Amino acid sequence: MIAFGLQLAAVSSRTTHHPKDTLTRQRHFFLSFFFFSSFLDSSPNPPNQPPGTTTTTTHNTDSETPMSSLANPVNWILAAVLGYISYNYFSASAAPPPAAATRPKQPALVFKEYTPKELAAFDGRTAETRILMAVQGKVFDVTRGRNFYGPDGPYGNFAGRDASRGLAKNSFDKSMLSPIDGPIDTLEGLDDDEKEALHDWGALFEGKYQLVGKLVENKD
Repeated sequence: MIAFGLQLAAVSSRTTHHPKDTLTRQRHFFLSFFFFSSFLDSSPNPPNQPPGTTTTTTHNTDSETPMSSLANPVNWILAAVLGYISYNYFSASAAPPPAAATRPKQPALVFKEYTPKELAAFDGRTAETRILMAVQGKVFDVTRGRNFYGPDGPYGNFAGRDASRGLAKNSFDKSMLSPIDGPIDTLEGLDDDEKEALHDWGALFEGKYQLVGKLVENKD
């Protein structure tokens, strides 16, 4: 019985502060409180007296029942555990919820032309830097997909670049990218399946991300 009560205390103390866990923490607390309260209020059988045996009660003016309960070390241990549960419960209830992390709001982009050199600056290198990508000559703002196109994402090599050939070949290797100071990739050498795959990617980007510009050749 004592082990069961201690297990309830451990579960109650490990409950997180998330609002969804409040009901669970309350159940653990009140169940533990009921268990320990009933245990403290119970009176043990007299020593050397088998359960169910009727005894004659004698009144002793020199001692009282509350004193005998306080003298029981088990009751002291249970009272200490109950106090620990109460402290953890009310401390968790009073703790404020963690503040949600928010990214700085960025102004809307105006549709414009981007050269490969200009596009390279929008690679999401910092939290304040937008992420732009070119697909089939169209430039998309994929900043809200930072988990995929950011520096640590699986498509991170495409950030700030023309990703057309890599998407067509389903390859994320840097060899799929044209040099930013060279001409735009004409996509020569793609077979029919790769062209179809690229078309599907283009439709996906148009339906999911904002079209913010057009990719044009470098001016010098």
